[in-house]
Amino acid sequence: MVDVQAPPGTQPPKDQLFIERLTEFTRDDLASLCEATDAAIIDGGGFGWVNPPGRYALESYFRGVLLVPERELFVARLNGTIVGSAHLVRPPRNNEAQSFAAQLMHAFIAPFARGHGLARALTLGVEDRARELNYHVLNLDVRETQAAAIRLYESLGYIRWGENPEYALVRGKAIRGFYYFKRLRQRRGQISE
Repeated sequence: MVDVQAPPGTQPPKDQLFIERLTEFTRDDLASLCEATDAAIIDGGGFGWVNPPGRYALESYFRGVLLVPERELFVARLNGTIVGSAHLVRPPRNNEAQSFAAQLMHAFIAPFARGHGLARALTLGVEDRARELNYHVLNLDVRETQAAAIRLYESLGYIRWGENPEYALVRGKAIRGFYYFKRLRQRRGQISE
């Protein structure tokens, strides 16, 4: 392995960070997304799985996400490679009473790509899209074991409104879940706090 350094007096190249909404996969994108997902699951990063389900299951899952009209898939790239993702989930059309609120789900950054601000950028990207679609509120939930995610969401103004003591079962142990919301815009007639 060769350690490449910048010439004296110059700055080393910065990491390229990019958040985008995907509507189709390249072969490399799907492979890197599956690798990042496996790494996050192994690290205990949630996503619903406790153990990696295998490449075929992940590929099928992500291909399916792109087919669901109420879901949008956002990815985080580090130097061109997908290293994390999140879903913006819109309420079904028959849920008129909650049509003002969307949900942020399955957000993660692979452990090998953390520390670059991608989780914050990914969350803000989903928020921007939710605002663009005229949602007033963004909801999310998270396992109590995901301390970094909890700190991030709270630093971005998400308000914890509830807790479920039986949210997840991981290796035989009940894990609490925390529920959050964030107002993205004021509703007509709403008094700001």
